[in-house]
Amino acid sequence: MRSTGRLTLRSGAASAVVLAVLLPAALPAAADEVRAKEYWLEDYGITEAWKSTQGEGVTVAVIDSGIDGSHPDLAGAVIGGTDASGAGDPRGQRGIGEVPAHGTLVGSLLAGRGHTDQPEPAQPATRPSGASTAAATPPPEPYSQYGRGPDGIVGVAPEAHLLAVSLWIEGSNSGPNPAGVPVDEQVPHAVRWAVDNGADVINMSLGSTSTAWPESWDEAFLYAEQNDVVIVAAAGNRAGGLAQVGAPATIPGVLAVAGLDRAGVASAEASSEGISIAVAAPSENLVGGLPGGSYADWSGTSGAAPLVSGVAALIRSRYPDLSAAQVVNRIVDTARDAGPPGFDTLYGYGVLDVAAAVGDDISVPAENRLGSMAEWIQLYRREGQAPEAAPVQPSLPPAEVIPAPPAPVAEDPLTPVHDVSAFVVLGFGGLMIAVLLGGAVHTARVRKRRPVPQDDDTGRMDRVPEARDEQGREGVPGPPPS
Repeated sequence: MRSTGRLTLRSGAASAVVLAVLLPAALPAAADEVRAKEYWLEDYGITEAWKSTQGEGVTVAVIDSGIDGSHPDLAGAVIGGTDASGAGDPRGQRGIGEVPAHGTLVGSLLAGRGHTDQPEPAQPATRPSGASTAAATPPPEPYSQYGRGPDGIVGVAPEAHLLAVSLWIEGSNSGPNPAGVPVDEQVPHAVRWAVDNGADVINMSLGSTSTAWPESWDEAFLYAEQNDVVIVAAAGNRAGGLAQVGAPATIPGVLAVAGLDRAGVASAEASSEGISIAVAAPSENLVGGLPGGSYADWSGTSGAAPLVSGVAALIRSRYPDLSAAQVVNRIVDTARDAGPPGFDTLYGYGVLDVAAAVGDDISVPAENRLGSMAEWIQLYRREGQAPEAAPVQPSLPPAEVIPAPPAPVAEDPLTPVHDVSAFVVLGFGGLMIAVLLGGAVHTARVRKRRPVPQDDDTGRMDRVPEARDEQGREGVPGPPPS
């Protein structure tokens, strides 16, 4: 059985129904069953890329609802953090807002390290002469040889470090930020903090219902660009009511990620559409870690974004001399074309190919193919005057892959719409999340250590709205923390 519902997110005096929540019946799962579900590791060339790097020496900031760094699969991964909302844990390691568990789900896909519940086998002091140990250890299950043990989730960049930056995203379950800090202030503060604290990559699995963004964000995203930081954002989800990508996925230079179903086709529910999409990555049949040490099956571009952020970390680890723009260009230039030939509004430049992005010997231009925030500000914010309308975009071909409802003509992300109120949500909306409840989902380690937190702000799963709409930027984490 499963239940559905609709949630209203509010921003200022305006409101809009943005989520059509779907919560499949909970299914028990053990940590050792999770690894086999990570089909993307093999299908998208991640295991091949691991032969040269696993993200060593790279730091990724996850601007989201907060990360539970005590999860067995994230042990040692979270090296710092902060709270931009004023209502969370100062280290960013407590889930807050409408979807408290969201940041842990995202972080585990990006840099999960796996674990083992089995004690180290005792080594015999001596071995009979001529005895062989070849048959003593059974062959590993798929992907189990990676990470720090065969159980749990191994992320795209399992040796990368994470910075947990928590935001309060308002919703019908969470209400307004008790600290009173608006999301339009939280987001730029989060971005600047991440840059100042060593982030090489920033992941934003959140989005808004508008292609435009508050002017208060300009300087923060420019600051990231000037300090050579890659920013990856989710494109949003059609099932959450976001047929078109919204900010921050529409911001120049930001790598916007669309979603694919299990077959590698543009997702009819867990992805939105727009001219700012750069690449497409898996967004359905995902699995992620939950606060307290359990796991959940989920879908949405909130999950596709950290997969791409992990790839950016792999590239920055293997090619430390490449600029942020060149890292973005490597991902874009090696994507496999899909849909109509060339760029399109469903797949962007194509489907993510990790092995090629990390391993191919290619040269890429120094200028970011996705644009420059510095140029945009100079063109549109000069002297504080409202910019002239950008040229009308040519008619876009119909989205044949996605039958439900027809997508609107994509708006130019470089055309600001200052009088439109945006609703910021985690790039979680409209997704399916099968929360694996019950003690069966906890790892043996966690069972011994402590129970799942019961405080409403810690990510208790009965408070996680089945799915949050990934608004904005044609499917990106919009204003402060998808």
